[in-house]
Amino acid sequence: MAIAPEKPAGSPRSAGLMITRSIDSLTKETEESKGPKLRRVLGPWALISIGLGNMVGAGIFATIGTGIHDLAGPAVIVSFIIAAVVSALAALCYAEISSMVPLAGSAYTYTYATVGEIVAWIIGWNLIWEYGMAAAPVAGTLSANLQNILATWGVHLPLWATSALNPHAHTYFDVIASCSVLVFSALLAIGIRESAGLNSILVVLKMGVLALFVIIGIPFVNPHNWHPFAPFGWRDAIGRGIIPAAFSVFFAFIGFDAVTTAAEEAKKPQRDVPLGVMGSLALGALFYISIAIVLTGMVPYTKVDPGSPLPSALEAVHRTSWAWIPVAGALIGTSSVILTSLLGQSRIFFVMARDGLLPKAVSAIHPRFRTPAAMTMVVGIVVSLVAGFVPLPDSLNLVNLGTLSAFTLVSIGVIILRYTQPDRPRGFRAPFVPAVPLLAAIFAVFLAFLGAQALTLVAFGIWLVIGVVIYFAYGYRNSEERKAARAGLAPP
Repeated sequence: MAIAPEKPAGSPRSAGLMITRSIDSLTKETEESKGPKLRRVLGPWALISIGLGNMVGAGIFATIGTGIHDLAGPAVIVSFIIAAVVSALAALCYAEISSMVPLAGSAYTYTYATVGEIVAWIIGWNLIWEYGMAAAPVAGTLSANLQNILATWGVHLPLWATSALNPHAHTYFDVIASCSVLVFSALLAIGIRESAGLNSILVVLKMGVLALFVIIGIPFVNPHNWHPFAPFGWRDAIGRGIIPAAFSVFFAFIGFDAVTTAAEEAKKPQRDVPLGVMGSLALGALFYISIAIVLTGMVPYTKVDPGSPLPSALEAVHRTSWAWIPVAGALIGTSSVILTSLLGQSRIFFVMARDGLLPKAVSAIHPRFRTPAAMTMVVGIVVSLVAGFVPLPDSLNLVNLGTLSAFTLVSIGVIILRYTQPDRPRGFRAPFVPAVPLLAAIFAVFLAFLGAQALTLVAFGIWLVIGVVIYFAYGYRNSEERKAARAGLAPP
């Protein structure tokens, strides 16, 4: 079948801030670029593991406790279902565009090819926050779990080194959190095959831990614990309820888009990336909803410990000897989340720099490791300092807002491409277009604005303003696409 030519984006003067990148030129630039390239070594399971590695971690081991105790009670089951539906609709859109644009960069690249440069920058800026700020607090969770294990062996760190900066508590730097980020950054710099292999092992172990919790907990499920089912309704006057809980637990689902950041390292990206996206989301949702049903059935929602929900539930049913299982799961889960979050952030930086929106030096690929090694370590050092110094109790909600904004624009991109390039081959086609992408965009906006607190929206707005300032100060003038358009040339 002949492919209809892409509709031109127009000259930079007519296109303005909405200049787009041709999908053909994006693909050609990657394939024909001189010098070392990213290594294509990832198959479907490795990509599913990357998605699960980023999804199943602090989200299920921590946010579910807050969702039950503080926000929704047993109705957190419905909250997980809502978050899963929103994510599934967006995942169908991600799967379609990733089969058309088999390049690294996730929603940033997809938006650049469909909506325009300024919107792509905003999405890339949000994704940098999503991946980097997801890694920092999760590293803190990893540190807390490791310190608990060390304490059982009589090993204690100096107080100043146990947590992030809090002079009132006499803590100044979380040494374990910072060092863990550096270790995983070094692993990513050395090679994607090694990183993916370790991640696959971690995913199998932590999914086994979750399955074991469900098996142990099922005999203790008491339907009386599900009454009242929704004590705070859909949303009460102080921000509790099913919808705020759905926004909170949404953090547990955001990892599937990490699959698309590794598209240039997939063996058969048009086939394997959609499989990775849909496979990781389906497995993650199955485990999350199962955990929510069993956990809320084991103990009354008021007795669930927000800080350690799974161990507290086992202790409540007198299975204290098994309480180590979720602790081990949290340790394994947070390790894989840090690894895959750093992978996602480094690949977003890499692609934005390649497009000229960030300094070119950070996109250099190491000739031996075939990874953006120097930039990966720079990112790792920055995130390690954030993890060590900064307490980030509210950062996960900011991560959620960044992700929901990406979901919205990717969904709109599917509709645009169906109109502008209807004949372009698609390895995967989202069903019921435009209904599915429209619903994905509407539900994402609905969840963001009804679920988030006002302070979170303000903080997110400040982050966006900083990003726009950086774009006009550097990215606008150095954009490779804009330079080529001004010169009347094809993109490099």
